[in-house]
Amino acid sequence: MIGAFQSLFFCEFKILKLMAKRVFNRSEVKDLRRELRRNQTTAEAIFWSKVRNNQLGIKFRRQYSVERFVIDFYAPEVRLAIELDGAVHFTDEAQARDAEREAVIAQYGITFLRFTNTEVETNLTGVLEAVRLKIEALRTSP
Repeated sequence: MIGAFQSLFFCEFKILKLMAKRVFNRSEVKDLRRELRRNQTTAEAIFWSKVRNNQLGIKFRRQYSVERFVIDFYAPEVRLAIELDGAVHFTDEAQARDAEREAVIAQYGITFLRFTNTEVETNLTGVLEAVRLKIEALRTSP
């Protein structure tokens, strides 16, 4: 009886340990990620058209989640998150939420670059150059 109890406890412990380790693309935010991909902003569509299929020499993922937060674009090779901010991000409350989520995500060694939707729509070349430079810096850093 004790052996069966220990075995059951060990199995439950292993499951809890695995669940605790799962921080990327959790299934509980899958529907949200899918919805965000379907309803992307104009800036997100423009940016995605220039970074998808390794166009910058690196793979990007759209609407990638870390813990309970969703990142607009993520390059796992260099742990780079790209956020495109619309008007809703400019309030004090939204900036506080963004700072909290950046702090949580940064714990996993992820670096952030933020651009406004307007920057993407009016200066795409400059945005892509900033991303290229950041990728290069992250690839060469220890």
